Amino acid sequence: MTATTAGGEAYPGRVRKKAVVAAVIGNFVEWYDFTIYGYLAVVIAPLFFPAENRLVSLMATFAVFGVAFLMRPVGALFFGNIGDKIGRRSTLSAVILIASGATFLIGLLPSYETIGILAPLLLVLARLVQGFAVGGEFGGATAFMVEYAPDERRGLYGSWQFFTQATSLVAGLLIAAGLTAAVSEEALYSWAWRVPFLIALPLGLIGLYMRLRLEDTPAFRAVQEHHEIERAPLLESLRTHGKDLLKVVGLTWPLTGLVYLLIFAPTYLSEQLDVPLSLGYTAVILGTSSWAVVVLLSALLSDRLGRRKPFLLASPVLAAVTAVPVFMMLQSGSFPVITLALVIVGSVVGISSGVYAAAMCEVFPTNVRYSSLSLGYSVAVSIFGGTTPFIFTALLAATGNPLSPAFYLVVAGLAGLVAALAFPETAREPLKET
Repeated sequence: MTATTAGGEAYPGRVRKKAVVAAVIGNFVEWYDFTIYGYLAVVIAPLFFPAENRLVSLMATFAVFGVAFLMRPVGALFFGNIGDKIGRRSTLSAVILIASGATFLIGLLPSYETIGILAPLLLVLARLVQGFAVGGEFGGATAFMVEYAPDERRGLYGSWQFFTQATSLVAGLLIAAGLTAAVSEEALYSWAWRVPFLIALPLGLIGLYMRLRLEDTPAFRAVQEHHEIERAPLLESLRTHGKDLLKVVGLTWPLTGLVYLLIFAPTYLSEQLDVPLSLGYTAVILGTSSWAVVVLLSALLSDRLGRRKPFLLASPVLAAVTAVPVFMMLQSGSFPVITLALVIVGSVVGISSGVYAAAMCEVFPTNVRYSSLSLGYSVAVSIFGGTTPFIFTALLAATGNPLSPAFYLVVAGLAGLVAALAFPETAREPLKET
């Protein structure tokens, strides 16, 4: 079976599937690398940030989690510019190698007890390198998948970006849960916590191999052949697509807030509600699995019904409406109720992310797509994603109200709705070249 892609070329199904698999494997590794830190925050906190007050130690750990997001826009600028000039494939290959190497180094770091203040400083450095690399992943991988897609299936192809993110989070959770169940607490804090970080390098090398075997996307090669490569793609994007970049930031705020609620949930349940860590991990696994299922369903429907209605409009409304009930359900202490709350969160994330990747690709032309996607998404995630666990923890510490993080999500949902109302319908339009 063949289908015409954005570059106007007919590709057999096996070639397009191979392209998606290569992007998915690399994407999986990158997001696993970046988020495993969040799931092991409870263990990392006393090892690198010992403090008498447990909440202070956790806040320091999540502050380092957020530090990596400061570098994501820098990585987006750097890799986005390269990706729009020399191509998606080579840029994404460099990105995965840097990210997996930095994650591997975290697994080798001595603790504060061993080398003192150097331990948290080296941890911060490794997280900065991770953030720099991941800043170049989203835009490139998303463009790669959508530019290889048949025009009538761009939603489905783009949804693999977020399906991959969901499954990488589940994998990280399974590993973290497996460690806590399989080894003693002493072993977990002495050596076992390092294992999830050390396996990042071999996974990264597999992703690198898969990406290097591919040709660049037909859409990018068409721009190359027509001599329409931008000399300064980022400046061109800011000049001609500034409003679209702001819409991307607005749409990303509630999405990323909910995603990092899932990442934050095991720590929140353990530290605030005394829910055993293993049960917290299990509930989040089920919630994140619902994200993986819903993202593909909403993507398939969006290829038929459109992106804006009902998906881009419905998801921020649902984020705002369900925020307080979700946190009330988490307070119950009942495992089934907690699980249902996180399944609701995962489902809302799935509704949004099922259409997000394709819609963002469709609003920007090929010659600035990598730069635009990278910048808009990374800026939003840096401001609203990496800070989410820290903001949640700070709100809890300042107010003592276990529902206080919910009101942050309500504000995020309202901002997302404003952006969705201004966003055009793009599902039935051909991908723009310039």
